[in-house]
Amino acid sequence: MAQPHTSRFRTVGDGSGIERSDNFTREEVALALRNRGMPLEGLRYPITPSGMHYLLVHFDIPRVDAAAYRLRVGGLVEHEISLSLDEIKARPAVTMPVTMECAGNGRALMTPRPISQPWMGEAIGTAEWTGTPLAPLLHEAGLRPESTEIVFTGADRGVQDDSVHLYQRSLTVAEATREEVLLAYAMNGQPLEPQHGFPLRLIVPGWYGMTNVKWLTSIEAIDHEFSGYQQAEAYRYQTESGEPGEPVTFIQPRALMAPPGIPDFLTRTRLVEAGRVTLSGRAWAGREQVTRVEVSTDGGETWSDAALEAQVGEFAWRGWSFEWDAKPGSYELSVRASCATGASQPDEMWNLQGMGNNARQRIEVVVEERPA
Repeated sequence: MAQPHTSRFRTVGDGSGIERSDNFTREEVALALRNRGMPLEGLRYPITPSGMHYLLVHFDIPRVDAAAYRLRVGGLVEHEISLSLDEIKARPAVTMPVTMECAGNGRALMTPRPISQPWMGEAIGTAEWTGTPLAPLLHEAGLRPESTEIVFTGADRGVQDDSVHLYQRSLTVAEATREEVLLAYAMNGQPLEPQHGFPLRLIVPGWYGMTNVKWLTSIEAIDHEFSGYQQAEAYRYQTESGEPGEPVTFIQPRALMAPPGIPDFLTRTRLVEAGRVTLSGRAWAGREQVTRVEVSTDGGETWSDAALEAQVGEFAWRGWSFEWDAKPGSYELSVRASCATGASQPDEMWNLQGMGNNARQRIEVVVEERPA
């Protein structure tokens, strides 16, 4: 039986050589107040209600006039295109459930802790996105043979690491023209809310959330590797400062458990009544299919297979459940997922920016006898 973590402080660093206490900085708290995660009890919903879906806004939520809005498609194309929102909505539409996860999900659980938006494990959600496929629009514009990447620019602008820039990301032509890539204008059957990218955003199923550019203003074909800040500097798997690191791309296998029982208000330690307890949650792996979910009730010493449900969609999570005979005592519950490629979740993970942390979830639980 695992004992609950009792250390109130511990020394951590962020790779800069500066030692920090385990207390969060004022700046991190301010970021956490601006950006919300999905309460883990939201895992009970196959499709995450829009108000529960995780949210990350890098700079400010821009004010966009839908009546004056135009999306420009240009660069290395035969015919530059400019479309209004109504013209985009008049194009063939697709609705698709997609699980989206922030690349920084879980960074606040790392030791040492990277200093940034302090996600625990709640930067996740699965919504039904409605929009028009991107590939036909690019084909209509006529990509020139020398085009190698497509750059997506959002309306949000700010400063990060002394770089003033609009939020931009790129995809290779091959990735951008996959049939599932959407220009989305609706979420869960309703027009996009301002914080979720109104009036138009990019949806790239299988990729971490940073790829899904919000408040989309332009799409540009280029013949070189895009070197904007959010592509070349941010979202990299780095182990040392100064090294380029590998780019963050596809979502890694992950399972989360809807915390059982009831919580202690401050520590979130769970109180569960003894007896038969159904543990459940969701698992996902980007573009891969989750093939196995395992549950441990003894801190990772032993593992048992959970029962799997059907996937909510090709690019969406699948439910799992496990029956636990809970006896009085203190426990650390844990869950981990594996996908069709054989990739599974590690016990621990660390990198400089706190990216792609899919280390297994841990939940402290106290089981008590049922009252007479």
